[in-house]
Amino acid sequence: MGTSRSAPAPRHPRSWSSRTVATWVFCILVTAFMLWSPYVAFGIPNRSLHLVLDSVDSCVALFVAYLLHNRFLRRQRLQDWLLCEALVLLGLAGLLVTYLIEDVVGIRDGRLNVWLPLVVRVMGAIVVLAAAIAGDRIGPRWLRRWTLLAPVLLIAVVAVVLRVAGGTLPVALGEDLTDSSATAPVFAGHPLLLSGQAVGALCFLAASIVVARQAARRNDELLRWLAPACTLAGFARVNYLLYPSLYTDWLYTGDVLRTACYLLLLVGALRELQLYWSAQTQVAVVEDRRRLARELHDGVMQELAYIRVETSMLPDQAASKRQISDAAVRALDEARAAVNALGSLDDEPLGYVLHRAARELAARYDVRLEVDVDDSIAADRDQRHALVRIMREAVVNAVRHGDARLVRVRLDQVDGERRLTIEDDGSGFDVGSGESAGGYGIVSMRDRAKGLPGSMRIESAPGDGSTVTVTW
Repeated sequence: MGTSRSAPAPRHPRSWSSRTVATWVFCILVTAFMLWSPYVAFGIPNRSLHLVLDSVDSCVALFVAYLLHNRFLRRQRLQDWLLCEALVLLGLAGLLVTYLIEDVVGIRDGRLNVWLPLVVRVMGAIVVLAAAIAGDRIGPRWLRRWTLLAPVLLIAVVAVVLRVAGGTLPVALGEDLTDSSATAPVFAGHPLLLSGQAVGALCFLAASIVVARQAARRNDELLRWLAPACTLAGFARVNYLLYPSLYTDWLYTGDVLRTACYLLLLVGALRELQLYWSAQTQVAVVEDRRRLARELHDGVMQELAYIRVETSMLPDQAASKRQISDAAVRALDEARAAVNALGSLDDEPLGYVLHRAARELAARYDVRLEVDVDDSIAADRDQRHALVRIMREAVVNAVRHGDARLVRVRLDQVDGERRLTIEDDGSGFDVGSGESAGGYGIVSMRDRAKGLPGSMRIESAPGDGSTVTVTW
């Protein structure tokens, strides 16, 4: 059957996505501008707006966590489960824990209302980094039972421990913040508070690098947005080191960066949903095509095969025996081509499709076929179908009308144009008279070539075989 030239090796994906690099540059510029522009006020004393942003962040975090939980149920990847747990922790810490302690219980002494959200957020950042390191590992199915229970239990345990500690807890952040903190870095708070923010920043920034590499390698849309989101979250913690607005009624750049992080996660989640439903639609189309292929194979093809067998049993002197038999054979060929087209996958290489069709034709018509294809030449689904039909028609014509015993099929690229050539050693024909005769096979081949879009040329002479060339 001949040999095929292999396609060139694919390029290695970039370890960093441009989106993540741009986010890093943006966050560095924003942080540097804050440090070196002491006369620009970044802070806004607005508790209501602070609460609104906390609510938005928490709702987005829990929504994306729900999406990741469903991804874990479908794919069983440990990374999805860990990311889900991390976002549940961050979502609950962002609104529920702080709101319950400060507004419902009424504790605003700088101890429990600061340490509990801090510990929960640090745990969430650590789990995000663990998820990034987990990569493609498969997790056990029993984890799905702990999706919501595990983070709730962690928060409850931490709350009980800190509550029991009570007055022995150091004051994490006092009430000594003044309006001057809006224009200059403060670095206020207990050393453990600053250390917690630093640990969270390091975890998020390291996760952004790891996830960016994985997104480029795995072509995962959600990970592509998660990487820059982690960058924003990391620099938000850096800003919280400079301005501890997370535990005050002031609104700083750290709060804006954190909200931007969750907005990127929301975009990634919506993109994930869009791709999921698009894939579901494609699956439905494929299943319907395969159902039609089965119906054709089990119904129409069986009836046509019966007609051909019954026709062969007629007496040789019977009128139209040969015409009916030839019509049945042509109809079977058309039905087989339709079944192959319906049952083929959208991402099948053109060279593979041509090889498969050539093997079927060689076995059916007892002809020697030599196939030489350049596997680097790509074509979409409609083009592959048209090219295969042109090749089948050319081979069948060469065998039936030219008594060919050898047919060569070649797929190559010349001067930027892709070219399919079918050459046979048959008896040939007068191209002018053949064209003027208006044979439906030649007309159909030309129409399919034009639809590529492209053109078809036929070269033949009596006794010299024929060559069909399609260029597109």
